[in-house]
Amino acid sequence: MLLAGLGSVGAQVLPRTLRILVAYPAGGVGDVVARALADKLAVQLGCAVIVENRAGASGTIGMDAVAKAAPDGATLGFSAISPLVLSPHLGKVPYDPLKDVLPVASVMVSPVVLFATSATATRNFQSLLEDARARPGAVRWATSGQASLGHIMLEQLRADGKFDVTHVPYKGGGQQINDALSGQFEILSINAGPLMAPFIQSGKLRPLAVGAPARLESLPQVPTLAELGFPAANMASRFGFFAPAGTPDLLVTRYNIEINKALASPDVRAKLVGTGNVPTIGSASDFADIIAGEYEADGRIIRAAAIKAE
Repeated sequence: MLLAGLGSVGAQVLPRTLRILVAYPAGGVGDVVARALADKLAVQLGCAVIVENRAGASGTIGMDAVAKAAPDGATLGFSAISPLVLSPHLGKVPYDPLKDVLPVASVMVSPVVLFATSATATRNFQSLLEDARARPGAVRWATSGQASLGHIMLEQLRADGKFDVTHVPYKGGGQQINDALSGQFEILSINAGPLMAPFIQSGKLRPLAVGAPARLESLPQVPTLAELGFPAANMASRFGFFAPAGTPDLLVTRYNIEINKALASPDVRAKLVGTGNVPTIGSASDFADIIAGEYEADGRIIRAAAIKAE
């Protein structure tokens, strides 16, 4: 049953209950951010907001659930864009990434930081390049997995920087961090976050560069890869809200406005920044353009490097 009289944009189709499908397990950063925004949206929209976790298969299970939901405005999805821009290039997915879901609002980017470990004396990105070029294959570079964003970034850097390293793929961050601290490899690519702060402060991990739209508030001395001359490799995980294709345009616009309003609130912004993420605000069409561009760019990198999913 739909509500009326809740505002001029899309109010006539607002649901009594909005369901948000989060493509990740409960308790993770994506889930925490989605629930903080759900609380704000419930107040702003004047309706009940329920959060459901639909985790698995690198976000494709959650995205498929969004794609197959009724386009009546009662369902939104919250996910990284990787199920739309990465997964389809690595294997068959049960939805059309550019037709079956509508981008509603970009929420945040989760930057990727490149760290030097105790296994190398490298102190900046330029010296890393010099070392990798002088000793092809000798530098070991760890990422969170084959075909992960960190791996895609590495392949773009390898192509643009004309160097070679040995890729060390992990499954998840726990063992990856432990091995970084014990010097099992020279370079670590990992998403920024509060967990890394003590290791940076102690000097056990030295940040060399960051993939992000701008320098991070928490690491203002660390340049972005774009600043260092590698704009195509300046990648970060982007998260946002999505709706099933066919959801009325007026309602997509209304949700976009309300999500942007929630993101601008000091408490939500503090939660995002405190977990190492960068809040983003923009229109639904801007978000769609970003996704279309990353879909093409990631496909090109994956094909050129012949990357296969594990």
